[in-house]
Amino acid sequence: MSPAPRSSQRPSGGADWRDVPLAPVVLLFGPEDFIASRALDSVRGKLRSQDPATELTSLDASQYTAGQLGLVASPSLFSEPKLIEVSGLATMNDDFLQDALAYLLDPAPDVTLVLIHNGGTRGKKLLDALKALGVPRIECLPLKKDAEKTQFVSAEFTLNKRRIDAQAIRALVAAVGANLSELAAACSQLIADTTGMVSADDVDKYYGGRVEATAFRVADAALAGNGPVALSTLRHALATGVDPVPLVGALAMKVRQIAKVFSLRGSSAQLARDLGMSPWQVDAARRDAGHWSGPALVTAIKVLAETDAQVKGEAKDPVYAVERAVIVIATAARR
Repeated sequence: MSPAPRSSQRPSGGADWRDVPLAPVVLLFGPEDFIASRALDSVRGKLRSQDPATELTSLDASQYTAGQLGLVASPSLFSEPKLIEVSGLATMNDDFLQDALAYLLDPAPDVTLVLIHNGGTRGKKLLDALKALGVPRIECLPLKKDAEKTQFVSAEFTLNKRRIDAQAIRALVAAVGANLSELAAACSQLIADTTGMVSADDVDKYYGGRVEATAFRVADAALAGNGPVALSTLRHALATGVDPVPLVGALAMKVRQIAKVFSLRGSSAQLARDLGMSPWQVDAARRDAGHWSGPALVTAIKVLAETDAQVKGEAKDPVYAVERAVIVIATAARR
């Protein structure tokens, strides 16, 4: 097989997984199932746009029987193009390994073979062979940083020719950003159910009741020194069943962001690159930093470390612990 062009995939899950290059063999590598499914959709869509009669076959490398790959790749009666999707490479058996290595030496014409590996070193011999041949490798890694999730939301709206403002993106990531498939579904709902520029009010209407969104409203008020609003929002959240743990997590994340930008100079874009944050997060943290001194930040960090342990089992009353943390933080901040 002549070497296929290498993919320029970035681990951050950029645009490339939305537009997978067609090649005789393609590798999807990594644990993020949502990105892998989107990459598969890209391949399927391209092949079926070329020929709607493309035949799809799915195989499981962990349950593979010797000879299956050659059998399904062989030409059919009417010579339709074929797409073969093989999952479970992380638990592949020896039969699949041997057949796959042999297939790479003489791939079938009019066949696209997509190999799906959830990560790790299992099947290193096959992975090395794929790399040596220059097979396109699409990184399917989780989007862990808010900056990556922000880029994801922005891209979802751009692809659908819709606009969403920066505050709305921030609110949406805060509300449903823990799970990428949920974040994608939220984008789809907002695109379908709204018109014009999507605003933070639109996001709040659909997702404002989510635990993450409530937690960040508490954190925003406390870090701005607005104790009454922070406490009333906190007590409402606790009364409606919100667990103290995500509330403390939101406070801790916001305090860490302030600590990162505290006393730093430079443009928002430069600091965002250096700190692994989005430019709007840098701007927000800088605004919040205006309420804080160095000693006050130390106080906030200490009380949050204590509170984190308390809400995770060290205290008999985690509700009291998180209320005390909110009071200490709001009092330490300068209004």
